[in-house]
Amino acid sequence: MRAGGAMSGMSRPTAVRRPEHLLVPAPGRDIAVTAVIVVLTAALFVAVAEPGVLAHIQHIDDAWLRLMRSSRSGPVTAFAMVLNVLGLVSVTLPVRIVIAGFLALRRRWWHLAAFALAIAVSEILIGILKGIYDRARPPGSLVATSGTSFPSGHSIAASVTVVAAVIALVPPGRRRAAWGAAAVVFSILMALSRAYLGAHWLSDAIAGVLLGTSCALLAALAVGMLQRRRAGRRRERPGGPARLPAQPAADTSQAGDLR
Repeated sequence: MRAGGAMSGMSRPTAVRRPEHLLVPAPGRDIAVTAVIVVLTAALFVAVAEPGVLAHIQHIDDAWLRLMRSSRSGPVTAFAMVLNVLGLVSVTLPVRIVIAGFLALRRRWWHLAAFALAIAVSEILIGILKGIYDRARPPGSLVATSGTSFPSGHSIAASVTVVAAVIALVPPGRRRAAWGAAAVVFSILMALSRAYLGAHWLSDAIAGVLLGTSCALLAALAVGMLQRRRAGRRRERPGGPARLPAQPAADTSQAGDLR
């Protein structure tokens, strides 16, 4: 009976953990998209650093601020105030911790690394860039502000968090594209709300969205290329096929896609 029980136990299939899906499913496309965003980000930062160009940008910022002040309404202001709260450290920090904790519990180490790297780089750059540019904020903000204006910390925090979260949590495919579009919309709304409230110039907010998105994409690209290289090395090892990161052939609506 004992021998039979042992054989029965040995015949049970061993559960195999599903490999992580690829962070960079299409390197050529992902590199191109990242390059475009990074170039736009760099161009805006260089433009703001040039006094002559900044003078022209300031005219646009002034006109936008006047437009926002003349078109303020109760419902829009209330919505902008909600976004202001969502961008506070007291909100973004717990959200980031929950996402990182979920990825750690699921042992999705590559995705956790990409998410953490994006957040860390963005937080470092916020303080450095604000100190370098030292741009004064617009007068008459509807919310409490501190520090210099360029780039917008709220816009950076919002965009890097939502974009990096989509990349880390959603497998490649149409679902990631849809969530990515939603992340972009949220980032733009956050940027517009900062200018609407008078907490930042419009160019500050746009620069924040571009920089936050660049941090998320660059982190995913860097970690994703390491992931692909590691997978390639495993495939070349003798002794049988290696477990490669899963890449969905087609997007579905099943909950299992979120593994």
